[in-house]
Amino acid sequence: MATLPLAEEELVARFGPHLNRQPPGGWNAGLDIDREVPTHCCFCGQQCGIVLKVKDERVVGFEPRYDFPFNEGKLCPKGVKRYLQGSHPDRLLAPLERDPADPAGFRQISWETALERTAAEIRRIQAAYGPNAFAMLSGVSLTNEKSYLVGKFARLALGTANLDYNGRLCMVSAGAANKKALGIDRASNPWSDIRLADVVFIAGANVAECAPITTSYVWQARDRGAKLIVADPRVTPLARTADVFLGLRPGTDSALMGAILNVLIARDWLDHAFIAAHTEDFEEAARAVADHTPQWAAGVCGVPAARIEQAAELWGTSRTGMLLHARGIEHHTKGVENVLSCINLGLATGKYGKPGCGVTTITGQGNGQGGREQGHKCDQLPGNRDITNPEHRAHVASVWGCDESEIPGKGLTAQEIVNAIHAGEIKGLLSICFNPAVSLPDTSFTAAALDKLEFYAVIEFFLSETAQHADVVLPGSLHEEDEGTSTTVEGRVVKINAAIKPPGEARLDWQILVDLAHRLGRGQYFPYGSTEEIFTELRRASHGGTADYGGITWQRVVDEQGVFWPCPSEGHPGTERLYEGGRFYTPSGRAKFHPVRWRPPAEEIDDAYPIWLTTGRVVSQYLSGTQTRRIGPLVEQYPEPLCEMHPQLAARLGVADGDLVRVRSRRGEITLPAAVVATIRPDTVFIPYHWPGRQAANQLTQRALDPISKIPEYKVSAVAIERLGPGRGTTDARDMSLEGTPA
Repeated sequence: MATLPLAEEELVARFGPHLNRQPPGGWNAGLDIDREVPTHCCFCGQQCGIVLKVKDERVVGFEPRYDFPFNEGKLCPKGVKRYLQGSHPDRLLAPLERDPADPAGFRQISWETALERTAAEIRRIQAAYGPNAFAMLSGVSLTNEKSYLVGKFARLALGTANLDYNGRLCMVSAGAANKKALGIDRASNPWSDIRLADVVFIAGANVAECAPITTSYVWQARDRGAKLIVADPRVTPLARTADVFLGLRPGTDSALMGAILNVLIARDWLDHAFIAAHTEDFEEAARAVADHTPQWAAGVCGVPAARIEQAAELWGTSRTGMLLHARGIEHHTKGVENVLSCINLGLATGKYGKPGCGVTTITGQGNGQGGREQGHKCDQLPGNRDITNPEHRAHVASVWGCDESEIPGKGLTAQEIVNAIHAGEIKGLLSICFNPAVSLPDTSFTAAALDKLEFYAVIEFFLSETAQHADVVLPGSLHEEDEGTSTTVEGRVVKINAAIKPPGEARLDWQILVDLAHRLGRGQYFPYGSTEEIFTELRRASHGGTADYGGITWQRVVDEQGVFWPCPSEGHPGTERLYEGGRFYTPSGRAKFHPVRWRPPAEEIDDAYPIWLTTGRVVSQYLSGTQTRRIGPLVEQYPEPLCEMHPQLAARLGVADGDLVRVRSRRGEITLPAAVVATIRPDTVFIPYHWPGRQAANQLTQRALDPISKIPEYKVSAVAIERLGPGRGTTDARDMSLEGTPA
């Protein structure tokens, strides 16, 4: 089903006659622009279309792209202000090394010195300790080309198995569950299908703040009568409008989903024909939840049984429905099980492979979808291939022109790499687009690990909190300075265009990696003169894999406003909606139910730590904040982290809105203002995680991992809270007023 842009007259009616024009005093502020460059936002997985305006080789403004069918002329606060980061005085303009005369500072060096030292240290460490003693950490805000290049660089230039990426902190639980149950890791539907759903079920996703443009699709479904179910410990902005709000305790998602499946079975709200024709192992899943009744779940989740039954009825009796989930159910030691329990609900009611039907992940990071397909995960090769599969390894080796034995095996995941550094097993590290000093749990442990490295080099455009631990800093490129592709939350491959060149002596990221590969004596595998050449090889490497980009060319991406994978040939139209005809990507062609029984989180509350802590994002900040904390208007919108707590909890602690509170866990403590709101459970507090150092929420979180996805349990920690005294007055960073108390 094609997704078309809005008609001109509808655009004008909805957004005004000057949309995507150049009105005096509008977005251009009267500037005489040199050129306009259509591209996509650098932030979340929605990858909204945007036009960057360039004057004197600086990005000085923007316009939303109404021709791009996803955002249709809409942008969130981050997209509106993203262009402001490029001229920030913190921008790295030349290579740096730690100053021997001042270990806390850096001094400027030449590129020759920086690259030669980095290559020499890699050789020294690997000669002394073995190839896997040098690791690499990467990020999924990189383009597909750079993600692919990182995977190849780590395997063939470094020769290490220990490569992983910051998507390990985001979507891996969903990816593992999708592959287990459905055989493929991608959104089940284009977002236009949300409009066609009779019920929209949002689980663990603060859509209005973390994926704002998705909200418009939910509104369009609501306009045609769709019901809305929201499951979250907080009454998020979208939840305030829900028909059914399930305000569950942190860590009880699979109990809730299991109880809903229990009701579907008990009331026979099942699609028996779909189950029989297109699935397997339903009876095992049914037995697992036989005792997960709504009454039992009410005691575990803190949600009234009648409300669980109401949600089950809406989902079970609707003709069409989509369930959207995100980090709220994935950031757990049982994140994979949580996602499988959601998939079970879709399979049980036949909500796959049809318009308006699907269970899908809201990807968080900029290229979180594409980045997890191109081979810079510890267990993965391009095309979402398995690094332990001999056939998969042989195919990639044939594309790379190497012997299969030259490709290392499965390595450690991101948190495990840091654990190994702390234990002295990994001695050297290269990172790009990853800020673990802020984003990994238990920040004091991470900082101590980074300081134990014998050598650490980082490719960055700002001196992030992690880069401050480095021995060598290599100044890389911003999103708008390079060309390539990105894959959106929907699975749509889109084109990223360079608007300007990197400033000063900064270089394009991919050129830095290619240069290093040559200095390591592996240049024969990295002959690239452009990112399009990298993409051409990526297409060959991915072809035949589940994430097949074989038929996607840059020209098609431009001409067709993006192409959905899998797309095995240039004559193939791309695959907007997966599973049509009931065919899944498993060996049997059938989707697989999984038995999921609720189990408690790794850490539970007790007398010493009696309050649940959950963490997440806010609308004006992004991930570890390396970029957004350098954009003034976004900082003004939410200048510091707050501790959200319910009035009942605040009264028990003697806390007023704006008071300073100390929040302690078994790992650390943080002092910050309280925000007394009625939009959170009385037994739970919420702290956003975008800030570093003493303001880092991850001082409190734990390093416990999901045994399958190895994602940390960010969403559940036990804490104690005490009032320290009055703060600077009532919090006003956001509108948090809401009457009533969530159940």
